[in-house]
Amino acid sequence: MIATDSGLEPLDPAYVADVLSRPPFVQISGVCNVRDLGSYPTATSDVVTKPGYAYRSAELSGITEEGARKMVTLGILTVFDLRSDPEMKKYSSPIPTVEGVEVIHTPVFKSEDYSPEKLAKRFELYATGTTEAFMILYSQILEHGGPAFGTILRHVRDKPNSPFMFHCTAGKDRTGIIAAILLKLAGVDNHFISQDYSLTRVGREPDRAKVLGRLMKEPLFAANSEAAMRMLTSRYETMRAFFNLLEEKYGGVETYVKTYTELTDEDLKTIRSNLVAPAKSRM
Repeated sequence: MIATDSGLEPLDPAYVADVLSRPPFVQISGVCNVRDLGSYPTATSDVVTKPGYAYRSAELSGITEEGARKMVTLGILTVFDLRSDPEMKKYSSPIPTVEGVEVIHTPVFKSEDYSPEKLAKRFELYATGTTEAFMILYSQILEHGGPAFGTILRHVRDKPNSPFMFHCTAGKDRTGIIAAILLKLAGVDNHFISQDYSLTRVGREPDRAKVLGRLMKEPLFAANSEAAMRMLTSRYETMRAFFNLLEEKYGGVETYVKTYTELTDEDLKTIRSNLVAPAKSRM
């Protein structure tokens, strides 16, 4: 699916339910926007991204007991939480205790990056909803995210048989960037990665009221719900623009990863191998 609407209006609930019931979406009770990054075609014939290995989602704070059991059933015993401490405190969304699952706190931004001044500047950019604004924000994520992304990539390098999940708050921006990096390293075409990014348009819909409620407490959004919704857009063309940014400013995904995570060419070779599997018919 490529989101071609404005991204601002509510989607038809029946349509949302239908899309969420099918891959790549995965149902985990109490968790929104869960997707399996497996089964995407790669540049190598008859090779796809490994199903049931890398999962992306929104925050886990509301996970239910049923959802926790589903995670363990899926073999997801490691979770990387990309949120910062001030963010969790602000939204009263602490890291949950999930029996049998290790949640590793790997914040993209430091606590000081959540000062009122810096947060206001980020919100102002998000509120415009323009591709140019998102590129400024995504560049900030790339600049700050090396240590967090490196932790996830080292898991892929060292634990190819240990499924994992990563998430931020909405599962869109920080989550979308590391998802794109993983898929790009696996050899997935930019088109499919951009499609995956755009699926958050549907994936976030069940949490629409909750997220809007949080944002409406911010002065910038209090009297402008449309600006708040622009912050939540996940357009196909935004991710396409991100790949241009990644290439032109950072020299491409491999150069970025080696520079910002200190991984080597040999590491990247292993990571690529661990992210893929022989193709099978997609269910």
